[in-house]
Amino acid sequence: MCNLWGFQMEKIKIGIIGAGGYGGCGAIELFYSHPNAEIRALIDKQDVDKSISDLYPHLKGFCDLPLMAPDDPDCPEDLDVVFFATPDGVGQKEAPLWLDKGVKVIDFSGDFRFNDLETYMGYADRIGRSQGHVSPKLLPRSVYGLAELHRKEIASSDLVGNPGCFAVSCILGLSPAIDSMLIEPESIICDAKTGVSGAGKTPNATFHYPARYESMNAYKISGHQHVYEIERELGILGGQEIKITFTPHVVPLCRGILTTIYAQLRGGQDLKGVEEAYRAFYKDDLFVRIFGPLEPQGSVNVRGSNFCNISLNVDERTGRLIVVSLIDNLVKGQAGSAVQNMNIMFGLEEASGLLHPGVYP
Repeated sequence: MCNLWGFQMEKIKIGIIGAGGYGGCGAIELFYSHPNAEIRALIDKQDVDKSISDLYPHLKGFCDLPLMAPDDPDCPEDLDVVFFATPDGVGQKEAPLWLDKGVKVIDFSGDFRFNDLETYMGYADRIGRSQGHVSPKLLPRSVYGLAELHRKEIASSDLVGNPGCFAVSCILGLSPAIDSMLIEPESIICDAKTGVSGAGKTPNATFHYPARYESMNAYKISGHQHVYEIERELGILGGQEIKITFTPHVVPLCRGILTTIYAQLRGGQDLKGVEEAYRAFYKDDLFVRIFGPLEPQGSVNVRGSNFCNISLNVDERTGRLIVVSLIDNLVKGQAGSAVQNMNIMFGLEEASGLLHPGVYP
């Protein structure tokens, strides 16, 4: 294997903690086709000693490694990177143990999305973790793992906090408009729909099939935790405090996020200028695709892929920009972004293991 500079190097040795969940499964699916990486350890508190392909039969013959307990003495010590596909609170306790060994860490939860304690506590209060952060000294060391905005910082980091799925959709959908000052920031409204897989693998009566089929609902209205990272990232980009209105909905789909974003255009802006600004902003970003109003997009167009499709429209009657941003919540919204971050951290081609179309229909 060669890196970007042509030097020979061994494959990256990977451990996945929380491998039995949807996030862990998604990472395994991607690493099977990754030319520069190999999974050496699958770790979970549940289903210990079971093969991962017993839990997920579609992995049979592709990955049959057994799940190891977190305290298993046979867990490899020479890993290069560990993925925490775990709920909030796990990574902040266990990441220091791996970082002290020189192992890079990518955390799927909100534990390391914020690099100061005050901002983290605002997020933590939303999810009921008001007891604080177990490893606050690590927060300034962490980097927010949205590659399209923080590629340079990710490349030099050993601790990355993967972004939230809703945040990926909203931030990518809004960043060019904020950067080019196309809109009035105080007018931003994000109306987001997500599939049921965003709730994770753990059974819940609310997501039981009869309760979910042909049913949709708004939830955490004006109180979703991903708002903190959306506002922070847009505020950094725009150089001012930004507050948005964000409402998420669960719809009867397995996977996918569709976010419709509304904002008032500033005087003199038109659709042509908006399209030019968006295409210029993402000219070097392979996984963001821009579409005009005559190219309608649906969730199936990104399902199973690491792409974010952005459709641009202007309502000339009201002077509002309407952006439709679509991702697969389990790929670009989770495992795909994590693999993209790993590639950057190790100097690999950013698209390694990720450049494939979605699944249709």
